Amino acid sequence: MHININKVKIVVNIPEDYLDVVRNAILDAGAGIIGNYTHCSNSSKIIGTFKPNKDANPFLGNVGNVEYVNEEKLEVQCNIEDAKGIIEVIREVHPYEEPGIDIIPLLSEEDL
Repeated sequence: MHININKVKIVVNIPEDYLDVVRNAILDAGAGIIGNYTHCSNSSKIIGTFKPNKDANPFLGNVGNVEYVNEEKLEVQCNIEDAKGIIEVIREVHPYEEPGIDIIPLLSEEDL
């Protein structure tokens, strides 16, 4: 079996108030194409946690305190050759100093 990764799923957690800003920016940049459909994404409500250290400049919360934030987990697919540009867009519009970004390789049905 030979597996060729052509698509990835990008997952990023976003404060609820910034969901549309990030979603629209990355979909307009070419993420979220599935077959004959564009601007495909999904999101789910989550609670994110983090504790900024002394070198952090947190968007929310305070250095040294564990913070609990209502967030949305945004998931989109994109072609692997577009992934780096999509991630750059996330970093440009996301309010967090260090957004957590997952890049997950996707198999196609033809690989099974």
